Amino acid sequence: MTLTTPTVTDSGPGRQRRILALAVICLAELLVVLDNTIVNVALPSIGVQLRTDVSGLQWVVDAYTLTFAGLLLAFGNLGDRHGRRRVMTIGLAGVAVMSVVGASASSLEQVIAARAAMGIFAAAVFPATLALIINIFTDVRERALAIAAWTAMAGFAIAIGPISGGWLLEHFSWHAVFWINVPVALLALVATRLFVPESRAESTGRLDIVGIVTSVVGITGLVWAIIEAPRYGWLSTVTVGTAAASIAVLAGFVLWELRVDSPILDMRLFRIRRFSLPALAIAIAYFSMFGFLFLITQYFQGVREYSPLEFGIASLPFAVSVAVGAPIATLSAQRIGTTAVLVVGLLLTGLGLYLGGQVDVDSSYLTDVLPSMVSMALGLAIVQGPATESIMSSLPLDEAGAGSAVNDTTREVGGTLGVAVLGSIVASYYVGKVAPVIDSVPASLMNDDEKSFARSTILSVLEIRNRELPSMLEPQREQLITTMKTAVLQGAHTASLVATGAVVLCAIVVALFLPWAPAEGRGTMLAWRRAED
Repeated sequence: MTLTTPTVTDSGPGRQRRILALAVICLAELLVVLDNTIVNVALPSIGVQLRTDVSGLQWVVDAYTLTFAGLLLAFGNLGDRHGRRRVMTIGLAGVAVMSVVGASASSLEQVIAARAAMGIFAAAVFPATLALIINIFTDVRERALAIAAWTAMAGFAIAIGPISGGWLLEHFSWHAVFWINVPVALLALVATRLFVPESRAESTGRLDIVGIVTSVVGITGLVWAIIEAPRYGWLSTVTVGTAAASIAVLAGFVLWELRVDSPILDMRLFRIRRFSLPALAIAIAYFSMFGFLFLITQYFQGVREYSPLEFGIASLPFAVSVAVGAPIATLSAQRIGTTAVLVVGLLLTGLGLYLGGQVDVDSSYLTDVLPSMVSMALGLAIVQGPATESIMSSLPLDEAGAGSAVNDTTREVGGTLGVAVLGSIVASYYVGKVAPVIDSVPASLMNDDEKSFARSTILSVLEIRNRELPSMLEPQREQLITTMKTAVLQGAHTASLVATGAVVLCAIVVALFLPWAPAEGRGTMLAWRRAED
């Protein structure tokens, strides 16, 4: 394939145009990532106002992530066909419109539907961002710095997500976390049309409709089974049957992609170790991060009873560590090699997860919680930049769309499963420990509606604490709240061990099978194909 991209020179004005285009692309990325982080702060408010349980809150997060992850490959292909800038601008316009719909929602179902639609349009934006960067920055060092900026922007979005969301919730309702997207999307849309050059591939083959449908159905079904397992039972017919059917569909997807002439996901990519192992590292890192962010939201606002703004401030060190560590790690990988950097990053992530699992009701923020957040955030930052650079450098320029889509899909599938698996583990512990206690609480302390809400989520602590009660019931209330907090932390401890084990196992696999010597340039996939021929 031959790309029709603008000629890039090293002149001053040319470099300024590239930097300006990068700034606009990062703004579009900011919008997409912000949608994932800012909504976490609003989950307690949504849960209380709309009376939803942990499963419902998980779907507020996962509705966006599922459609996003499922359609990344499709929109990456469409961008190659019709122009990456064109597809990205359509996505930005759609995010703006659906954010208005979400801001106007009055029920959980409407919120989930709006989030799902936002995920569809965000999937049109995200693959284009990295593919455009790869085509705009052709110099190796400039490209590495641009990718570092791209990965650091995710950290910046994590930084401003909780604190801006907290500020909004201090002054407005949870609907404001949707309204904030509208001006950002419109600004990015106009700036993209003005400053970002178009690029596309001349020949891409037929659109893989079967691949798109089977990937979306398989991923969605599997995550649904995991999220709903606490409600139906992990070994129930519904859970096992849905999971088995989804795995079968995904297996069919793999077989189809190996046979079709123009696959939506070229499975041969995964034979390249510098492509497949960094993709695995990113998936596991985001599995841990998304699960961690979902749980820490409930910890700060349910266990520590922080306000949304206090939560945003308390989580700021996590975000700052990601933003600072990402560019440093990308440049370090160029000197000492990707493998060493990825192994260190994964082990730091595992350490942070383990430390987080040791936190109890009375743990100190400075000595117990903060080290866990910083260690995990630095680990994530160290992994994502070099891993992305390795993935994209393994491909020739005309494969940038495919590489970007795979890179983004592994992030989102990993993140979706992180929320589903780790959230379900905590929910199972919480419901099992708290339900019998709630059933024995007298009606003078909680009515039936309040009991139902308290059985489902730790966020009900906020409502229980604020209710006016006679002084004689105060000891019972405090005992109930302590029991609820202890139960959710026991579940978080088990979830942290699961995540730690996954991260450490991934570090071992990377250390054993990813080459330690630095790569010698772009186009490993192209060289491999020629060798096969």
